[in-house]
Amino acid sequence: MTDKPKILLIEARFYDDLADELAAGAIEVLEKADAEITRISVPGVLEIPAALSMALIGAEVADADIYDGYVVLGVVIRGETTHYDIVANESARAIMNMVTSEGLALGNGIQTVENQEQAWARANRSEKNKGGGAAEAALAMIENKKKFGL
Repeated sequence: MTDKPKILLIEARFYDDLADELAAGAIEVLEKADAEITRISVPGVLEIPAALSMALIGAEVADADIYDGYVVLGVVIRGETTHYDIVANESARAIMNMVTSEGLALGNGIQTVENQEQAWARANRSEKNKGGGAAEAALAMIENKKKFGL
């Protein structure tokens, strides 16, 4: 692992304006850390685990540690149906399974909220800046991996 962390940023684009703000917060933090960022997008939060899995398989095939850490960003807003529960729970479960089985340094910035107002309060860099928080978490976990000799 080099001194310059290599980060894969995976963002769900279902809510473009919120995705842009979450990504801006994450990128701001990562650039301050002099990270090398690869940014990819997926249609929605439910596709994030598949993209993360593809990245891990790609690294295995290449027999290389392509990324030091990962940041996942997206928004799930409760609607009129139970689809919200499926998206929130299944994506979280799949991501956590990969994090724990693969020892990934990952910052999870997927927001699960009741409405747009809550989503914006969490996405806005001037408020909760959850995109920036997810990037900080990924960087902190990269440091923990180093401490464990991984």
